[in-house]
Amino acid sequence: MSMSSNGRRLAAFLAVAAFLLGADVTVAAEEAVVIPPPDVDEAAGSGTETAIFAGGCFWGVQGVFQHVKGVESAVSGYAGGTAKTAQYETVSTGSTGHAEAVEVKFDPKQVSYGRLLQIFFSVAHNPTQLNYQGPDRGTQYRSVLFVSHPQQRKVAERYIDQLDKAHAFPRPIVTKVSDADGFYPAEAYHQDFLTLNPTYPYIVYNDLPKIESLKSLFPADYRSQPVLVGKTKG
Repeated sequence: MSMSSNGRRLAAFLAVAAFLLGADVTVAAEEAVVIPPPDVDEAAGSGTETAIFAGGCFWGVQGVFQHVKGVESAVSGYAGGTAKTAQYETVSTGSTGHAEAVEVKFDPKQVSYGRLLQIFFSVAHNPTQLNYQGPDRGTQYRSVLFVSHPQQRKVAERYIDQLDKAHAFPRPIVTKVSDADGFYPAEAYHQDFLTLNPTYPYIVYNDLPKIESLKSLFPADYRSQPVLVGKTKG
């Protein structure tokens, strides 16, 4: 598979180099952060709810949410741009307005939107990095919450304000909150990438530690068997 992202190539190279030098490649460049839950959360409704999270490379974000109890599906894709430019090679130029994103469908009676936000900010990415995550650079790797309705917006904005006031991170949160006006699933080879490619150097160095952090920091929400796009479609 050909990847055009220089950041991913660099991360893969560094992981291989660290392995050859005997370093511990299980340590991620971005460490998980222990943060409080939201002061304000949605009431548990009936049926399935949808939320879209963008925070760097979608491989790791998808992998994290696929291991969360109550998540019914987590699909990698593109949000923030148009259908015409929603292809990986085009999005990777950083000129389409898209962000690599993950559409999460979840049962709010099993896991709340607020809990998903807590996991997103704590484990899935670093919300203080503007237009990049770890080795990946460009607006397509920006941190965004694409909200499906006003209640999600209220919870998301209140939580960001809460975390900033509590100085939960050493720098201010740069995550934007935007209305969801389109989500376009990524190419098939991007789906379930973490699970299907556990020895890929980028995954080993950047993303597998996120799964371990989820298991450690959110044991009640962690499930060992991920909900995969391939199985959902099959």
